[in-house]
This record gives sequence, structure tokens and C-alpha cells, in this order.
Amino acid sequence: MADRRSLLKGLAAAAILPVRGWAAVGAPEWVAAAMRPDGSHALHGIDAQGAIRFAVPLPDRGHAAAAHPYRAEVVGFARRPGRFGLVIDCRDGAVRHRLRPPEGRQFNGHGAFSADGRRLYTSEVVAEGSAGRIGIWDVRAGYARLGEWDSRGVGPHELKVMADGRIVVANGGIETDPEDRSKLNLDRMRPNLAVIGSEGEALSVRELPEELHRNSIRHLALLKGGIGFAMQWQGSEAEPVPLLGLAQGDAPLSLHAPAEADRFTMKGYAGSIAATAEGQIAITSPRGGVVMFHDSEGAHLATLRRADLCGASTRPGGGFALTDGGGAVWAADADGLTLLSRHALRWDNHLVRIAEPV
Repeated sequence: MADRRSLLKGLAAAAILPVRGWAAVGAPEWVAAAMRPDGSHALHGIDAQGAIRFAVPLPDRGHAAAAHPYRAEVVGFARRPGRFGLVIDCRDGAVRHRLRPPEGRQFNGHGAFSADGRRLYTSEVVAEGSAGRIGIWDVRAGYARLGEWDSRGVGPHELKVMADGRIVVANGGIETDPEDRSKLNLDRMRPNLAVIGSEGEALSVRELPEELHRNSIRHLALLKGGIGFAMQWQGSEAEPVPLLGLAQGDAPLSLHAPAEADRFTMKGYAGSIAATAEGQIAITSPRGGVVMFHDSEGAHLATLRRADLCGASTRPGGGFALTDGGGAVWAADADGLTLLSRHALRWDNHLVRIAEPV
């Protein structure tokens, strides 16, 4: 989520662009993909009370989305590995642009805008071999493709743009078959967390310890002075491993387990991660039906249970918002869950916060 100064710069840049502000679509707080009862898929805007402000059809199952910082515009991505990225005007549901990666590339479910809204960065792989790429798109030129950077790893999934413009990438380390998503290299995985500079240079690439080389780094949350990341274990469920990691400054990656009684609870799978401005962290597991809360140093605070919880984001005013596969939207903190709304939908994996208005 961009800070106030970055958003002000973005608003200044918007003077030369047609303004389609978020207020025009009911000022939603989040966007999320979901499956409808008839099996079709759509991208939804959700307000602070959990009400749906808009719904835009998708051609197939969605995964995550990237929300423009000040225009009511969202890029919805296919579930990985996918070939569609739709630039949607949320005022009328019109598809303004259809993004496709170059031949031999596939989208990998996530993207992020620069703070000024001029560039879109997309998580991609080379289809054969799953070598990671970051696609670069020029928003002002109608999302023209500018080029790509090496993500410095295999199988990148989520990426985030930091307040200073650096890009952090969760390189999951998994090589997948481009047709059926089967995993091809579990015995030689090398997941890493990479930070990429403004010219595509690698500023840091940090790996997990060798004994945890099957702990795929998947999802990201930005913290003050650091990065939180959530992992998915590709070994046996009988081997409980930490699924929360922190990257603080230039220090090596640190891993943080829950309380002993909860060490098997997530079943080796963290589906999403979010962090508040105060540094509290939430990670979810749809397989385990839980959300776990940790403090800014990684200490476990609480575990709450609810079937098929996965989407996680922050709420205006503090705390978290969560979505589940039963169509519910929850307010949550370490003290408990409060139902905000329920819809005849099956929410997909992610709940994406739109930048706060200035």
C-alpha cells in the first residue's frame, strides 16, 4: 500500500490522465476474485462493511489483482500459470486492455503498480523451466509492454513495490509443467526472497537454510523496516516447519513457528499474509482452517479457527479483514472474528487492499 507522499505524487501525475476515481464506484476498500453459484467467475469490489460495490466477469478463475492507486481500475490475473490479465474499468465493468505475456511466458497470478501509478509490474515465468521474470508495463501508453527483468529465481509468485520503489519478489523455487501445473523439481528447489532495484538490478537475494529448501516462499507483506513472507511446505506433512518468515534490513531470513500446540495446524500451507502499520502479522491457511497472528518480531500471539480462511488484508482503522470459501467477509484481530457480511460466492485466495485515499 503506497504511502501518502507517493500517492500525492501519483495524483499530480494523474493531471494528464482521464481521472476515474474510486469514489465513482462506491469507494471500495478491497478487491477479490470469487466463483459464483453458477460456476462463473468475477472480480468484486468490497467496501469497509463487507458489501459488494461492483462485480466484473472474468473469463476463467482469477487469483489476485492489482488495484491502481487512484484510478478506479484493476488488473485481474488468471490463476497461475495463466495467460490473461484484464485491465478493468470498475465504473462500468468495461475491459479497457487485455494483457498477454510474450510468447513463451506465463503470468503467475500477481502484479503491483508503482506508487505513482505509471507502471505495472507482473509476476511471470518462462513456460519451459519456470525461470522468473518481472514484466514491465507502461500504464500511460495503454499498458504497452516496456520489457522484463530477471526475478533472480524460479517460479516467482507474489511481488510488492516498496515505498522507495524497490520491488520485492517471492521466488517460490518450484518448476512446474506449463500445461498441468505438476511440480518437477521438488528435490532441488531453491526458493529465495529477492529485492530488485529501479533498473532491474539485484540488490539482495536471500535463501532459506538448506534443510528447508522445500519451503516455497509464496506471499508477501510489507513491514516498517522489513518484509514478512508466507511459505508452503513441499515435503511431508509429518514434518512441521515454520511457515512465517521475516526479512529485517539486510539480516539473513528468520523463520517463526507458532506455539507448540499449533505446529501441525496449518498443514504445511500458508495461503496469504497481511501486516498492519503497527507491525502485527496475520497468516492464513485454508487447508488448516485457521488464521494465526504474530507480532512484528515473529512471536505467535493467537490462533483462530474458521473453515477455508484464506484472503487476508488490513482494515481501515486497524486490524484485519479476511475472506473464506463460504462467501464470508470477516473483521479479525488476535481477540476474535466478527462477521461483516456473507455472500453467495466462493472467495478465491486473495483480498487486495486499495490504496488509502489522501
